[in-house]
Amino acid sequence: MKVALITFHSFSEEGGVKRHILALKEEFEKRKVETKVIAPRRSKKEDYGKDVILLGTSFKLNLGGGISDLVFNFDHFAIERVLKKENFDVLHFHNASFPSFFQILLSPFSFKTLNILTFHSDISRSNFLKTFFPLFLNFCNLRLNGLIAVSEVALSFFKDFKKPKVLIPNGVNLKEFSPKGKKFNEFLDGKINLLFVGRIEERKGLIYLLKAFEILKRKYQSLRLVVVGEGLERKNCEDFVKEKDLKDVVFLGELKGDDLFKIYRTADIFCAPSIFGESFGLVILEAMASGLPFVAFANEGYKSWLKGKKGEEFLVPPKNYLLLAKKIEILIKNPQKRKELSLWGQKESKRYSWSNIAKKILNFYHTCQKTKEKF
Repeated sequence: MKVALITFHSFSEEGGVKRHILALKEEFEKRKVETKVIAPRRSKKEDYGKDVILLGTSFKLNLGGGISDLVFNFDHFAIERVLKKENFDVLHFHNASFPSFFQILLSPFSFKTLNILTFHSDISRSNFLKTFFPLFLNFCNLRLNGLIAVSEVALSFFKDFKKPKVLIPNGVNLKEFSPKGKKFNEFLDGKINLLFVGRIEERKGLIYLLKAFEILKRKYQSLRLVVVGEGLERKNCEDFVKEKDLKDVVFLGELKGDDLFKIYRTADIFCAPSIFGESFGLVILEAMASGLPFVAFANEGYKSWLKGKKGEEFLVPPKNYLLLAKKIEILIKNPQKRKELSLWGQKESKRYSWSNIAKKILNFYHTCQKTKEKF
C-alpha cells in the first residue's frame, strides 16, 4: 500500500495538522506502509526532503479570527504528473482548501484511488464556510470513500455524509511529550511557570490569558508566563504587556523539535485560552502527556473532548479571564492538586498513542475499500 497524506496547510509553519501528519507518516512506515506527504508551497526556497512533495501555492487568509490557507494549483498538469508518477493507493486529505482539494479530486487519477478525508476543524463560527458547506458536502459524497473526524464537534458537520465515517482523535508521541527528559535550566529558578503554546491569533485567546496573568501577578510575584508561538496578534499582546508593565512574560517565538518538548517539561501549569475554532485539543493532550495540569477555555472542541473527564473542572467560559485567573490560582496554591492532575493526564494520554491511532486509521482504510468494492 502506498499512501499520500495531503495537507493544505503550509509546512513552513508549525501546527497541529502538521504534527498529526508527520506522526502518522512515522507510524505507517513502521508498518511498512510507503508514505509521502503532499503540501502546498509558500515560497520557492522551501524544501522538506524527498518524502514531502510540494504541490500548489498557498496564500495566507485571515478567516474568522484565525489563519487559513487558500491553495491554488496554477499548473493543473502538475497534479496529473505527481499522481501518475507516485501511483498512490490512498489519497488521505487533512482538511480541505478551495480550489486545490477539488482540483485533486477531479483528476482522472483520483478515480482509481481510495480517497479519505480527516476533518480537524470547527467551522461553527464562520458564516462564510457554513454558507458553502452544503456544496462541499455534496462534492464529498461524490468523490470521497470515507471520512474521519478528530472529534464529535468535527463529526457533527457531516451528518449527511453517505459513506463510511468514524471518529478517530488526534494522537500524541509519548516518547517526545513526556515529563522525563531535558528542561530549560534558565526557567528552573523557583518561579511557577505558566505555559501557552499556539499561534498568536485572535481565536487562540492569548490576550485573555495576559489579562488573567495581570491579576495573578499582583498576588504572586514568583510567577512567570512563557509564550510559545508566532502570529498576527503578537505585537498587540506585547503592547499590552508593555502598557501594563507586566514582569516575567517571556515571548520565545516558535519552538520546534526538542526545544518544544523541553518547554512542556519545564512548565508547571499549561494554559489553553482558545475562545473558539478548536475541534479537539491537541496542545492539551501534549501537555497531559508531558505531566502538566491545565486550565482552558470551554470552547466547543475542548468541552466536547473533556466532557466527563477529570480535567473538565478546569474549563471556564470563553473570554472570562477573571474565572480563568481563579482556576489558575487554585493550581498555584495547591501543589497536591497539580500532582493529582499530572498523574491523571499521563495515564489518560496513553489512550492516544500514535500506535493506537495509526492502527485505527489503517483499519478504516480497509473498511472503506471493502465498501468501495461493493459499488
